[in-house]
Amino acid sequence: MLYHPNPDRLIIFTRLPYPGMTKTRLIPALGARGAALFHRQLGEHTLATVREGLQQKMAQPIAVEIRFTGGTLEQMQGWLGEEWLYRPQSEGDLGDRLNVAAQEAFEAGCSRVVIIGTDCPDLDAGTLMEAFESLHSHDLVLGPAMDGGYYLIGLSRFIPEVFQGIAWGTGEVLAQTLAVASSESLTVAQLPELRDIDRPEDLAFLGSRFSRRPNPGSISMIVPVLNEEAGIGSTLAAVCGLSDVEIIVVDGGSSDRTREIAESYGVTVVRSEPGRWRQMNQGAAQATGEILLFLHGDTRLGPGFETEIRRILESPEVVGGAFELRIEGSEPLLRVIEWGVKWRSRLGQMPYGDQGIFVRAATFWELGGFAEMGIMEDFEFVGRLKRRGRLAIAPTPAFTSARRWQKLGILRTTGINQLMILGYYLGISPARLALMYRTTAVK
Repeated sequence: MLYHPNPDRLIIFTRLPYPGMTKTRLIPALGARGAALFHRQLGEHTLATVREGLQQKMAQPIAVEIRFTGGTLEQMQGWLGEEWLYRPQSEGDLGDRLNVAAQEAFEAGCSRVVIIGTDCPDLDAGTLMEAFESLHSHDLVLGPAMDGGYYLIGLSRFIPEVFQGIAWGTGEVLAQTLAVASSESLTVAQLPELRDIDRPEDLAFLGSRFSRRPNPGSISMIVPVLNEEAGIGSTLAAVCGLSDVEIIVVDGGSSDRTREIAESYGVTVVRSEPGRWRQMNQGAAQATGEILLFLHGDTRLGPGFETEIRRILESPEVVGGAFELRIEGSEPLLRVIEWGVKWRSRLGQMPYGDQGIFVRAATFWELGGFAEMGIMEDFEFVGRLKRRGRLAIAPTPAFTSARRWQKLGILRTTGINQLMILGYYLGISPARLALMYRTTAVK
């Protein structure tokens, strides 16, 4: 969203909700996955308050800027939408980052700047309006938090002193800020005291307003796509409308109608930089399910797949699994490939990504997700996964497109795949393997 001439600007500090890096003080109570899910809900709640409350109450829409960290612009837009202005947070401690954000806003011509985080679920549109109104007659406005900090700070001019010499992360932040204001002879307005949700003991005050854990047995299907308009419709038609199955399509920058087709099915569609490993990790970070299912955009699942996944993962010794592969083509050699995949998967415990890989979300994040690889990311992940326990192959089929085999020839395609595996075991770098694959696949 472009800046408009309104002199009021709301700056929201947040980060991409990535398990293990978000709400870390809540991890002992919620786990890394639950803490990230909770942070996601707080961020969406805050933006809904701004969109549906504050913007409608103000006589003129305010400029909203999201200062983010922990992800890319595309990831943030995929999470919170494209209507806002996004800027990465600057370097330094919290005071440094607040100072830069405020300075840049006033240099851009703002007259009143309010900065908040997303940790205060009781912050409503009325309180935000009161903050902006107070800045008509005060230098500074503060929203005291019950932990001794503040959930909001607003300025009617740039005052760098209020961000300097503060013991950030302690219960002295508010008192020290007020002391600076007094020494600088600033006029200060204070808003109602509210509670930030930062520590496990704070969770008791939320009631049932937010879900802090995935629903037992819920499945999040992550579908990475790039120019898949030919097949994405049949992939989604086979899985839409199922109970407790969330579908997230992660688009890596398609230039065809892939996104439009996916959106027509009512599923969640997010943008990402290209790279299947990156797209799948981003989709997993956004997922709310207890179970993650990674499915290629040209693969269609048979009926009852969700029941089979839940049944299989009821066994504690099973850490994940995949489906029986069916290649959509009539050539006899394709049946031979299916037979080989069946025994490789069952005896060798090495299913590939075109079979659809499912795993408990907690296990996925404990393993660190997919590695940053241009190719073979599914092979590498399954290798790590099977060291944690047994992989099961569901009898429900995964029907995958035969286009790769038909384009290059069945024998050549199979040979290229085996060459990639051999190169992986020989220690050839993923970047070089990806280059080799692209080179051999287009000849």
